[in-house]
Order: sequence, then structure tokens, then C-alpha cells
Amino acid sequence: MSQCHACPRNCGADRASDRGYCGQSEAFRIARAALHMWEEPCISGTRGSGTVFFSGCNLGCVFCQNYRVSHRGQGMEISADELIERMLALQAAGAHNINLVTPTHFAVQLAEVLARVKPLLHIPVVYNTGGYEKPEILALLAPYVDVWMPDFKFADRQLSASYASAPDYPEIAERAIATMYALAGSAQFDAQGMMTRGVLVRHLVLPGCRKDSIAVLDRLANAVPVCEVRLSLMSQYTPEFAMDAPYANLHRRVTTFEYESVMAHAEKLGFIGYMQQRESATAKYTPEFEGQDIL
Repeated sequence: MSQCHACPRNCGADRASDRGYCGQSEAFRIARAALHMWEEPCISGTRGSGTVFFSGCNLGCVFCQNYRVSHRGQGMEISADELIERMLALQAAGAHNINLVTPTHFAVQLAEVLARVKPLLHIPVVYNTGGYEKPEILALLAPYVDVWMPDFKFADRQLSASYASAPDYPEIAERAIATMYALAGSAQFDAQGMMTRGVLVRHLVLPGCRKDSIAVLDRLANAVPVCEVRLSLMSQYTPEFAMDAPYANLHRRVTTFEYESVMAHAEKLGFIGYMQQRESATAKYTPEFEGQDIL
């Protein structure tokens, strides 16, 4: 990784001796590896999703609820062998899947790890990403990833520039999700309703951004067949993590009207998936990312 081009930032950092835009060197750093019960029902199930939270991020959204990990890089450095050990420990603990959270900036190294560990896994691998991905990197991971779980955060270039310093995010996320669908095909589930293959797209409705959320759904409907992917429409935004951001709308929660109008548009377009109760808009669902959570 002497010139890093793993993500659309193309920062060109020498991550062998320095850190990229993501804030990370080439060495794996994780903040948490544990069973997680708060993903979508088809991911967490009854036993939990085997989540591995990677430190750093190639987006750095101003409202990120995991800011200690994404912005501050909280976590511990581990080797490839240790990462494999943790994946296998999660499987042994009963995880429904191995869920790689915010992995984009480690994707090249992860491809090598997954090539080694995939034959030892009898559960799916989930790639849980912010959606800011390169198609060629997705193709590199395709032999080892079963479920793609991207965000589609913004449709407006000004919003994505302001909130994530990525004005090209809408086009890149749309292309990435279309690529994921081309790689994985229609959503598939086992007898227990757990997702075993396909694409599950997440969208967080932001306060004051109702029209952008509707535009996101329109772009998504043009990129993939709505009935062959799954949509997770989230209302869990909490302002605690964005109070320092210079955007007044982010200093409040999403209103019932905002969320329900976006939900109605998703239903009109024919999306199938998951909606959240308003009670989910609380910081209590944010992992603590303490060392004892690491298996």
C-alpha cells in the first residue's frame, strides 16, 4: 500500500509508513469484535451478528454515531492471523454471520484474509459499508462476500460535500450498489429468515433532509430492481454526535412526518425491507467500543 487507492478518495498515501485519509496505516485496527443484536432481523437473528468494527473511515460523516472509532481511530492493532482467529471465535460463539463493519480502507488486505478464512466458515460474510466504494475493489472481494450491506446516504452533492467532504458520493454510491447487485444477485434467505446472499441497502433519514431521502430512494430504484434487494430505512438519528457540526438541522431528531413521508415513498416504489420504530432514536444502541468487547 505504498500509494493507497483502495477507495474513491485516491489519497495516494504510503500507508506502510504514514496514514491515509481514513486515518489508518496498512495494519488492521479493530475497535470491537463481538456478537451484535442490533442489526436488521435478517442479519442479527436470535444469536447475533458476528461484528468486526474496523477503526477509521473513508467518509468521516459529521454526524457519525461511532465517531470515536471512525474519527478518532479508537481500537487495537492486530495481525491478519489474529483477525482470522476472531472471525472463527465469532463463528464458534454462534454468530449468524461475519459482519465486517466499515472495512473499505482495509479492503485490499481483507481480500487476502478472506481467501484464507472463507473455507473455514460455514456462515455468510457480510460487507457492511458506507457505500463509498470502487467497483474494482468490490470485484476483488466478490469471491468471499455473500451479503453486501451498503449505506446510500445522500443524493445531493452539496449535502454529501457538507456532511462527508465527498461531493461525488451520490454517483459513486449508486454505481457501487449496482455493482454489488450484479455480483450477488437477488436477496436469498435460509429457513430461519437469515439473509444468506444479496444486497441490503441502508438509508438513514436525516432531520431537514426529507427531500434528499426521497431522491436517494428514486436513485436506488433506478439502479437496482427494487424487489430483488432489501431496504433498511432508519429513523435512529440522534443529535448527540453532531452538536458541534455547524448545521442547525442536525441538532434535532427526525420528526414523525419526515420519516413517515420517506417511508410512504419507499412503499410507493415497491421496496421490501425494514422500518424502524421511533424509539430507536437513542444513543443506547451505539456500542461502547470498550476493550472487553473484543473476543
